[in-house]
Amino acid sequence: MAIQWFPGHMHLTRKAIEERVREIDVVIELLDARLPGSSANPMLAQLTAGKPALKVLNKQDLADPQRTAQWLAHYNALPEMRAMALDASMSASAQLLVQACFSLAPNRGSMVKPMRVLICGIPNVGKSTLINTLKGKRASKTGDEAGVTKLEQRVVLADGFYLFDTPGVLWPRIIVAKSGYNLAASGAIGRNAFNEEEVALELLDYLRQHYAPLLEARYKLEAAAACSDEQLLELIGRKRGALRSGGKVQLQKAAELVIHDFRSAAMGRITLETPEEYAHWLAQGQKLDAERQVRKDAIELDRAIRFRKLPRPRPAL
Repeated sequence: MAIQWFPGHMHLTRKAIEERVREIDVVIELLDARLPGSSANPMLAQLTAGKPALKVLNKQDLADPQRTAQWLAHYNALPEMRAMALDASMSASAQLLVQACFSLAPNRGSMVKPMRVLICGIPNVGKSTLINTLKGKRASKTGDEAGVTKLEQRVVLADGFYLFDTPGVLWPRIIVAKSGYNLAASGAIGRNAFNEEEVALELLDYLRQHYAPLLEARYKLEAAAACSDEQLLELIGRKRGALRSGGKVQLQKAAELVIHDFRSAAMGRITLETPEEYAHWLAQGQKLDAERQVRKDAIELDRAIRFRKLPRPRPAL
């Protein structure tokens, strides 16, 4: 099942970003360090094209450090792009972000030419936490839930330094199926938009292939890599006491436990994709999306002909 989530306020956010970006000096996109490819919004890339850009891999303390290094190398190798990793709750690392902004726009930052920075990203990626850390007080509402911020906010960090915080925004249609599951597992998608059991099974499928020792240590399992996703979910449910009367596993409860343990890093530091994996998933998604568009165009053409909006093509002689 493809996971999609684009509530009404995200349409408004898209328009607000499109209008605001005209007067912005630097664009910061916060990414989730556990899924840097899946949390990079292609719609934002289009809206902010031509502006100095900084990719910030937030929540690095929850992510696999070796894979974080791979992603930083990947983004820093791209033209006109810089990347850094941080933990938004730590003031020392957050201040590095301010320095990076000045390096990208060295002629800004005075009262005459103030630094105007747009910070954007997917829901629940930590924008508000970062702003509060930079400000030194509660400037933005935070919460462990997608879609907490609903309106654009302007925050004055210092004289001549303005930060515009936008609500978390996804894109109208997620064409990379794996990205949908990873975004749901991370908490970027509203709970009503996905099935926890399905997301947990996808998560376990990846973890048993790449992080089996962490699964075994967390849930006291043996040979996790040799189990199927369904077997793992049932074993975890039994180990953690997610049982109905009669000893049957409550799979919904077990799924919620798995997702919670990933989000809180109770399993350990995990990253759900490498640059190479994401590139492969994206290529597959683009191919399927192109095929879907061909089918859609054919259906619309047939409908137009049947309702005589277009002349019926003559048979070849």
